[in-house]
Amino acid sequence: MTSKQLLPVYDKPLIYYPLSTLMLSGVTDICVVTTPEHSSAHQDLLGDGSQWGVRIKYAVQNEPLGIPDAFNCAAPNLDTSQPCFLILGDNFFYGVGLGREIFANIKEMFATCLGFEVANPEEYGVAKFDLTGKLIEILEKPSDPPSNVAVTGFYHFPVSVFHLVSDLKPSSRGELEISDLLNIYIRKNILELRTIERGTVWLDTGTPRSLINAGRYVEVIQERQGLMIGSPDEVAWRLGLIETSQLERNAMSVIGSDYGKNLLKLI
Repeated sequence: MTSKQLLPVYDKPLIYYPLSTLMLSGVTDICVVTTPEHSSAHQDLLGDGSQWGVRIKYAVQNEPLGIPDAFNCAAPNLDTSQPCFLILGDNFFYGVGLGREIFANIKEMFATCLGFEVANPEEYGVAKFDLTGKLIEILEKPSDPPSNVAVTGFYHFPVSVFHLVSDLKPSSRGELEISDLLNIYIRKNILELRTIERGTVWLDTGTPRSLINAGRYVEVIQERQGLMIGSPDEVAWRLGLIETSQLERNAMSVIGSDYGKNLLKLI
């Protein structure tokens, strides 16, 4: 079986979407954490990132020890004296409010997560607020959700995250839980929850149905507006990370696909 992140969402691999979101947020040093059996496939697809003007390294998570374990795996490839972003490989974002401004003006010691109102909060990590509206806890898939604000899979962490994760204890599932990590920051009063603007799309493509729905969404927008969604090639070009000549080379390398033809249309 192939990695879910390598499956197509309309005209491009799923992993292109979170990668584009990272790049739009100003990230140029990236570490992709994968399973041992899928590491080479990711490297074959993404390479070292130079075709997009970024640097991509790889780390292997030998066992499914939970999302926070990604920091343990990636630490040797990162400058742990600097804050960092974490985005899940199956999270899809599109719309207004994204880009560098979404994590602008972050306090140095603070962690930041993004909240999104959903109709089915019981399927996600959910924000709990007190009567004054202050965030007091993140509850993982509660049967009786205290709000309809789900926490998305896109975070910004200060340098303290590498130390805190090393001391994090596994849950009853035997995994490190992202909600437990966020709750540590809440107890220290250094977690900020920013609500994503209405009109911005967030999709968690963790199920076959949601993966299909994401593909349909991309198809509708791209066919209707003639715009590309989730293209690291276009993002790199528009941000000035690569020249037009590099974009053309990228397009020609996949010219047999609709994706490659759409890249040429940009030029």
